[in-house]
Amino acid sequence: MLPLFPLGTVLFPGLVLPLHVFEERYQQLVRDLMELPEQDREFGVIAIRQGREVGEHGATALFAVGCTARLRQVESYPDGRFDLVTVGAQLFRLKGVGHERPYLTGDVEWLPDETGDEAEARVLDAAVRAAFADYLVALSEASGTDIEGPDLPDDPLVLSHLVAATVLLDLVDRQELLDQPDGLARLRRELSVLRREAGFLRQLTAAPAPELSRAPYSSN
Repeated sequence: MLPLFPLGTVLFPGLVLPLHVFEERYQQLVRDLMELPEQDREFGVIAIRQGREVGEHGATALFAVGCTARLRQVESYPDGRFDLVTVGAQLFRLKGVGHERPYLTGDVEWLPDETGDEAEARVLDAAVRAAFADYLVALSEASGTDIEGPDLPDDPLVLSHLVAATVLLDLVDRQELLDQPDGLARLRRELSVLRREAGFLRQLTAAPAPELSRAPYSSN
């Protein structure tokens, strides 16, 4: 049973997720992890479909696919709080939820994290890079500030994770990207999403009210 940390965000493999742990149940989760060998210190991050992060009954429904977070740094405070640095590791599908511990645990099925067809992925890799660059230009124009994107990796699979985590999307769209069966499918979906979002941003900057074109973009 994998310890679970439901959040209002989506974690992708290889991406860094800092966390501030203040609720007692998750303080206990960290204490339990620290008793394990270093290589086994991981928990499942899964997005909340309904409810909220805080409170015993906060999360009332969870999405099905999540990603494990491996502990990389732990800073403890005298009052029991922790600051964590974690890194996304392995995808999983949630099959059931346990309530034996103060925090939720999950019966999970491990999911493969593969590129898919390599040749097609390379073609989509180039298209997604170009669409991502165009999206950043549109975002800069809409916000009125220069926005620099991250350094993009050479590997198409890693690129699919980084783009999914970087684009300004709502939770459902980001979860849909995590749910894709492989990197190829994720890149294909990202190409469509990037073009859609760039189009929305350019419609925003074309609005007749000048104050709208200078306002920071929000995905809400």
